[in-house]
Amino acid sequence: MSDFTPDAPLWGARVCGAVAGAAISLIYLLPHSRREAASRFFTGLAFGLIFAAPTGQWLARQLDVAESLTGPEIILAGATMASLMAWWVLGALARLAGKYGSKGGL
Repeated sequence: MSDFTPDAPLWGARVCGAVAGAAISLIYLLPHSRREAASRFFTGLAFGLIFAAPTGQWLARQLDVAESLTGPEIILAGATMASLMAWWVLGALARLAGKYGSKGGL
């Protein structure tokens, strides 16, 4: 049987950060419907869980605080930022695709 105890704080930080970022994004810009709220929440949650580590490391390096933070703190910050920014990044990509995308079919 596997022991997941050493990774538990990292996964806890990842989940808490992803949920916090998704919740903040919903509060910051209120959704128009329940469907949009659910879509935005789960998109933020997925982005936060997936991109927590690289976003946290990038953020810690940019702010020059990597040496003073623990692993779970970096993961928490990264998950929160990735989750919060997910909807805006996808919105920007959709606008770019709409603006520069192909007008005709193949």
